[in-house]
Amino acid sequence: MRDTTNHRPDPPKNVFGEPLSPCSLSPLTGFFRDGCCNTSPEDVGSHTVCVVMTDDFLAFSKAAGNDLSTPVPDFGFPGLKAGDRWCLCAARWAQAFAAGKAPKVVLAATHQNALDIVSLADLKRHAIDLS
Repeated sequence: MRDTTNHRPDPPKNVFGEPLSPCSLSPLTGFFRDGCCNTSPEDVGSHTVCVVMTDDFLAFSKAAGNDLSTPVPDFGFPGLKAGDRWCLCAARWAQAFAAGKAPKVVLAATHQNALDIVSLADLKRHAIDLS
């Protein structure tokens, strides 16, 4: 007898094991440009940490070779400014953390896979959504 049950993948979870909240729709972020820090095996950069951009971090990232502030219209990239939320690569966040330049984190919108690269304790130190 054939199983006809509709098997759906589990919904993405945040670092607390709860449903992943959106990070940003404007600018539209995420590896899949769905507004969430969703990930998959194709996302080799692990764009899983939802951050709030700061001028300090944007300058750090540009100096490290990833200019996030300059618009690239050909790719539909508006360029980021302080206050924008963005799904950042977990390794870049870890690099910025080690340099004392890490941006603030939205834990509810940070994918649990970020914990493969950064610790929850470090993310919590920079969280804007802990009470």
